[in-house]
Amino acid sequence: MPAIQARRPGRASLSRSEYQILAEFRHQLAGFLQRRKDAARSEGLQPQQYELLLGINGLEHERQPTIKELAGQLCLQHHTVVELADRLEKKGLLARDAFGADKRVVLLRVTPAGQRVLNRIVHFSFAQLREEAPRLIQSLRRILGRRSRR
Repeated sequence: MPAIQARRPGRASLSRSEYQILAEFRHQLAGFLQRRKDAARSEGLQPQQYELLLGINGLEHERQPTIKELAGQLCLQHHTVVELADRLEKKGLLARDAFGADKRVVLLRVTPAGQRVLNRIVHFSFAQLREEAPRLIQSLRRILGRRSRR
């Protein structure tokens, strides 16, 4: 997390409008994320389990879906991703495969059953985004417009 620098004397103070702009964006973003969590729960997953499945499938081709890689991508501790993977594996939604000669390196992959669950949530997410995007974009434009005036 980046450190917050102390305000320097002479910097313009923030207006009430600027606080409102940022609060509105936070509200829009939180709502979007909450609906993804609700969609995951409706499919019998904890939100972080959904995020792990999405992270595996959404990983760039040159990167390997290891616990370490996914922990970094999801901003989670290594042991947390191990626990998420254990639970998904027990549900039959995720599998572990040994990688090469070093049996300590394990790659995660989404099983066909996991892919079906993930597909339903992702389809829902894209449908919702089509509805929500205009408000999110409007909030971002207000923030960007504020920055360009400074």
